[in-house]
Amino acid sequence: MATEDENPRHPDITAMLKGQTSACKAARDAIAGGGEVMLYDGQAPHWMVFGIAATRLRRSLKIGLTTLGLDETVEILRTRHRDEQLRTGNIVAADRSWFFTLYFDATGTELLACSGVKNERPSRRGGQKLQL
Repeated sequence: MATEDENPRHPDITAMLKGQTSACKAARDAIAGGGEVMLYDGQAPHWMVFGIAATRLRRSLKIGLTTLGLDETVEILRTRHRDEQLRTGNIVAADRSWFFTLYFDATGTELLACSGVKNERPSRRGGQKLQL
């Protein structure tokens, strides 16, 4: 796990996870449990980041994956931060059970939202399995 001391260019992610979405506490717990944090230096246009999040939500619901805060993230990105460049990052839980995506402003200093998808086999029955 990269910490602030090991990578001074990146802010303390744990401190930034304040409750933007319901996935923030679980993402903090994943970091505390030794999860791997990766922040991407590049910026992407809002429409691209929003599109990827919305597609991930639709696909996850369709195949029955457990998500956390993904619906909230899509709504945050839908209603705010239009015409802006955004940055992203990931947290992978130490046991690889959860994959979290972090969404930042262009400077990487403000966390806008976070979402999680449980690493599991898709449900054969399909349907929504949303964990809050």
